[in-house]
Amino acid sequence: MELLNHLALGFSTALSLQNLAYALLGCVLGTLIGVLPGLGPLATIAMLLPITYTLPPVAALIMLAGIYYGAQYGGSTTAILVNLPGESSSVVTTLDGYQMARKGRAGVALATAGLGSFFAGSVATLILAAFATPLSELAFKFGPAEYFSLMVLGLIGAVVLASGSLVKAVAMIVLGLLIGLIGTDVNSGVARFSFDVPELTDGINITGLAMGLFGFAEIIVNLEQREARETFTDRVTNLFPTKEDFKRMIPAVLRGTALGSALGVLPGGGASLSSFAAYSLEKKTSKHPHEFGKGAIEGVAGPESANNAAAQTSFIPLLTLGIPSNAVMALMVGAMTIHNIQPGPQVMTSNPSLFWGLIASMWIGNLTLVILNLPLIGIWVKLLKVPYRFLYPAILTFCCIGVYSVNNTVFDVFVAAACGMIGYIFMKLRCEPAPLLLGFVLGPMMEENFRRTLLLSRGDFHVFIERPLSLGLLVAAAALVAVVALPSVKAKREEAFQEE
Repeated sequence: MELLNHLALGFSTALSLQNLAYALLGCVLGTLIGVLPGLGPLATIAMLLPITYTLPPVAALIMLAGIYYGAQYGGSTTAILVNLPGESSSVVTTLDGYQMARKGRAGVALATAGLGSFFAGSVATLILAAFATPLSELAFKFGPAEYFSLMVLGLIGAVVLASGSLVKAVAMIVLGLLIGLIGTDVNSGVARFSFDVPELTDGINITGLAMGLFGFAEIIVNLEQREARETFTDRVTNLFPTKEDFKRMIPAVLRGTALGSALGVLPGGGASLSSFAAYSLEKKTSKHPHEFGKGAIEGVAGPESANNAAAQTSFIPLLTLGIPSNAVMALMVGAMTIHNIQPGPQVMTSNPSLFWGLIASMWIGNLTLVILNLPLIGIWVKLLKVPYRFLYPAILTFCCIGVYSVNNTVFDVFVAAACGMIGYIFMKLRCEPAPLLLGFVLGPMMEENFRRTLLLSRGDFHVFIERPLSLGLLVAAAALVAVVALPSVKAKREEAFQEE
C-alpha cells in the first residue's frame, strides 16, 4: 500500500504539463544522440548540464534521465538500418540486427528492439520503485566508514567490469582520483595542486572534464573515419513479428531483462556491459546458435532488453545510496549538486515528489519512446546522410557555449579543449575514459568520508574492520580483486581486449 501511495505521488508529479514536456524533450534528444555518431549520453548530458541551472530540479532530472535511456532506443535504430552503433551499448545489435535488415526484416528487428526495450524498461523501473524504500532505510545506517568502504567497492567494481586492459583501467581510476584532489582542502581550507591559478582553487569543473573527454575527443575520432554505409530505409515494412518470432524473442527478452537489471546496479556495469553479457548468454542458451551473426532474432531481443533494463536500474545506487554506478550517473550527481540536492537516502524524505516523480517519469518515457521510435525512423536516417564535416562545427560551438556558461569563464573552455586532446590520446592508447570520470567524482567523497572516520576514531584504522557493514563491503572488494587476479579470468580478459 505504501508503494502505491508513493507511485501515486510520483505520477501526479510526472504527469504535470511541464514535466511531461521535459520528459518528451529528453526522450527525443536521447533518441537523436543515440542515432548520431560522435555524441552519446555522456557528452550530451555534459553539454546540457549548464542549461539545467534555469530549470526546476524535477524537470531537469527527468529530462537528463530521458536522454540516458532514450539513447538506448536511438542506438538500436542505426545499428539495425545502417550497421552503425550510434551508442556504445548498441554495438552488439549490429551483429544480427543489420543482417535481419539485409534479409528484408528491418521492420521486425526494429519492433523487436522497441518492444523488448519497453518491457525491460518497465520491469526495471518497477524494481527500482520496489527496492527504493528498503535500500534507503539501509543507507541511513551507513556512517562515514561504511560510505568509504562502499566507494572502495565501487571503484574496484569499475576496474573489474571495465572493458580492455586491467592495468589501464586501474591507471584511469587513479588518475581520476588525483584530478579530484585539485582544489581547496575540505578540512584546512588551503588550496592544493592549484599552482597559484585562481580558477583551480575550486577544482576542475566536471562539465569541462566530461565534455573534453567524451565530447571533443569523440568528435576528433569520428573525423578520422571515412566510411560509406548501406542503409535500408526503403525496406522498413511488416513491423509486426510473426508467431515464431514471438516464440523465440520472448524468452530472450525475459533473460535480457533479468540480466540487465542485475548488472545495471553493479559499479561500473551499465548498459554496454549488459548488452554484451546478454548476447553471450543468448548464444549459449539458444537452440539455433548457428544463426547468430546471420540474423538471429534472439541476438537483437536479448541485448536490447538488457541495455535498457540496466539503464533504469543504474539509478538505484544513485538515488538510494548517493553513489554513482557509472559515468553517466556521475554526471547526474553533478546535475543534482547544481540544484543543491545531496544524492542519497535523504532525497526520499526531504524531497519525495522529486524522488518518486523521477521514477514515474521513466514509465512515461519508455511508453513515449515506443510511440515515437518507429514513426521517426525516416527522419533519423536522413540525418545520418548529412556529412559529418557539416555537423561537427555546430556540435563544437554548442559544447563551448555550454562549458563557458557554467562559470562564465574562458578558462573552463581551455580545460575542455585540453581534456579533449587528452581524451583523444586515451582513445588512441585504448584507455577507457569512463573509470577516470568515476574516480574524479568519487575521489573527493572518499577522502571526506575517510578523514571524517579517522577524526571520529582518533586515528584508529581498525574502525573500518570493526564495523560489520564496512567489513563486509571491504571483503566483497577483496573478493573482486581475487577473482580478477585468477589466471583464467586474466587470460580471457586479455583475449577479449585483443579482439577489440
